[in-house]
Amino acid sequence: MTNRKRIVALAALMICSGGALLGCEGGSRSGDTRKVDDRSRDVARAQPASADDERDETTELAMNDERPEQGAGELSEAEWRERLTPEQYHILREKGTERAFTGKYWDTKTEGIYKCAGCGEVLFASQTKFDSGCGWPSFYAPEGESKIDEHMDTSFGMVRTEVTCSNCGGHLGHVFNDGPRETTGLRYCINSASIDLQEKDVDGDGEVASDGTSGIRQ
Repeated sequence: MTNRKRIVALAALMICSGGALLGCEGGSRSGDTRKVDDRSRDVARAQPASADDERDETTELAMNDERPEQGAGELSEAEWRERLTPEQYHILREKGTERAFTGKYWDTKTEGIYKCAGCGEVLFASQTKFDSGCGWPSFYAPEGESKIDEHMDTSFGMVRTEVTCSNCGGHLGHVFNDGPRETTGLRYCINSASIDLQEKDVDGDGEVASDGTSGIRQ
């Protein structure tokens, strides 16, 4: 076997092994485990006009709602344990991953905004959610460039791009280069337990509907 064939075979073995271990949230559908490159991020920042128009109403809802909790990133781990459910703590604070097709939002099509379950920061709009078939909620863009922080993740022998809430630092999931090409080409693969859906007002009474599933204990 030539050196080139050996390299190709080894690369394929690593990709398959990573996908079997972690599922879609741990690796992209196409087996691409590369970090999101600068060109893809530039595409994400330059949203199509139609997508921007689509999101205006939901963005207005987010702007009129209460602001995220400030100083959440300075809470102690004991305080986080008190505020979050065990599953949310494991994912948001310990960088865990829920099993595919088990999260409460993986197949949700309800209109509204998705907030960080840890601090209430607005992260995604329902208009950017799409069916990726991976078993986790998938979005092609966040509500704003400043809402999400990116970090290189080299765990499990792969190079991926982790995404966290910029306000509290909570782990959300990963972003990959296999999203819809007609939008940004990106797929933000997010754990349901790390977000809360605030439903759009569908009754026309001026009140924002709530799904009653906030993970922060009162």
